[in-house]
Amino acid sequence: MNQPLIAIVGPTAVGKTNLAFHLAQELRGEIVSADSRLVYRGMDIGTAKPTAEERRRAPHHLLDLVEPGETFTLSDYQHLAYATIAEIHKRGHLPLLVGGTGLYVRAVLEGLTIPRVAPNPGLRAQLEQLDHAALYARLQECDPLGAPRIDPRNKRRVIRAIEVCEETGAPISEQQTRRAPNYRVLRIGLTMPRDQLYARINARVDAMLAAGLVAEVRGLLARGYTAETPAMSGLGYRQIELFLRGAVSYEEAVRLLKRDTRRFVHHQYSWFRLDDTRIRWFDMTTPPLEEIQNVVAAFIQ
Repeated sequence: MNQPLIAIVGPTAVGKTNLAFHLAQELRGEIVSADSRLVYRGMDIGTAKPTAEERRRAPHHLLDLVEPGETFTLSDYQHLAYATIAEIHKRGHLPLLVGGTGLYVRAVLEGLTIPRVAPNPGLRAQLEQLDHAALYARLQECDPLGAPRIDPRNKRRVIRAIEVCEETGAPISEQQTRRAPNYRVLRIGLTMPRDQLYARINARVDAMLAAGLVAEVRGLLARGYTAETPAMSGLGYRQIELFLRGAVSYEEAVRLLKRDTRRFVHHQYSWFRLDDTRIRWFDMTTPPLEEIQNVVAAFIQ
């Protein structure tokens, strides 16, 4: 009871992974992913998934859980995260909840009670035919209070919210309650000036392309996944898919990927601002690894 849990949050490319490696090695930590894209097998480059070498350096959990075409809900993630954190505590190690998916982090730290509604393939297929604007309008009609908390560009989440509403007859926002788990939580937030962060994002995209992102997306399409597959809506995959089917040029796909990643950063900051008073923020322009390690060490003692 009342075991420690360290949450490391912040936008894409800010340095969460490097900090997690450092803390895991110095403080007997194990990394629990809170990234909704890392659960898919075969989607490695576009998600910046830790490599085999990185996984040998520090234990990682909740990676490669399902195939891209399989359903994986927030409730599934929460259940697995709680079980994983309990096992880490049993080993006497420190769980490090690391990621940029604000809803995943909140589901764990705040104990969201999530409606367990089975997927409705027929309804989903129908909703997939709608564009983002029409989908979001339907969500606003169904759940006017909950809609502002969902990114209109996140088609998968919009569809899921509509599905829960229409299957149960009640908005998902009315069905989500909170019962925080009995952890002692330290929230570490990482940030840096936007111009520097955007430069890191551009460099990361270039590195992904050099590592074979186009070939990875081509391989997924060859396996039968399409732009309508929910997992393929992630950053990198939807932009490169546009290029591969001839909708845009390679240069335009790269421009869109960098632009959309910058927009995603804005959305991530919006999520974490909701919990701003409880997050201890650190500027990662010059990563203060020793300072953060001392803060964490003092907390767990």
